[in-house]
Amino acid sequence: QVQLVESGGGLVQAGGSLRLSCAASTSGFSINHMAWYRQGPGKQRELVAIITSSGITNYADSVKGRFTISRDNAKNTVYLQMNTLKPEDTAVYYCNCNARTLRTVDDYWGQGTQVTVSS
Repeated sequence: QVQLVESGGGLVQAGGSLRLSCAASTSGFSINHMAWYRQGPGKQRELVAIITSSGITNYADSVKGRFTISRDNAKNTVYLQMNTLKPEDTAVYYCNCNARTLRTVDDYWGQGTQVTVSS
């Protein structure tokens, strides 16, 4: 199994910054893409940013230019630098990775970390 442990959420004022981290324990697995999703109050979970194993990134339109996803393959860790935060960024943020063995390919999820942006 792959376990994902997130950290870095919290309460911040609008215009502020936060950095989320997600470390994957991956004994016997190889990581393909890693991503961050979020689920705001009363909303469906949505993709925020994704990064492939080769470093190609893609972002939701709502966060382009403000958020940056990166990863350290040696540490199996993905980061989300969030700048110029807005109240509408308030959500539970979930780390996701796609991992494979010789026989399987599956998605794995972290437990979520709360980000609250006050106006």
